[in-house]
Amino acid sequence: VEMDGFDTSTNVIIIAATNRPDILDPALLRPGRFDRLIEIPFPTEEAREKIFEIHTKNMNLADKIDFKLLSELTPGRSGADIRAICTEAGMTAIREERTEISSDDFFTAIDLLIQDNSASEDNISKTFA
Repeated sequence: VEMDGFDTSTNVIIIAATNRPDILDPALLRPGRFDRLIEIPFPTEEAREKIFEIHTKNMNLADKIDFKLLSELTPGRSGADIRAICTEAGMTAIREERTEISSDDFFTAIDLLIQDNSASEDNISKTFA
């Protein structure tokens, strides 16, 4: 490994990650810079359902939330997007001075995420607060 600030005899392994490969400087990806490029795909519908369950485990849900339906409504969304949806659903309930989060709160959060992503030129996922 040869990098500024490191002796060539040092055993250094560099692991890098990004969710925005479209904005990386092409010089970073020239041959010889990284031995492997590993792309991790977006979660499947089944995985998104489990991610919703994980992120709502400690949330006070008003009714039986249909996680399968929520996962069907969020194709191409990352775990971070799903976390943002759960957070926004909770914030909606708080703004309306409710102690429980309803299915409608999740639908509103999903609409907000989709609207925000389509309105953004960069298509950047944002956490709502």
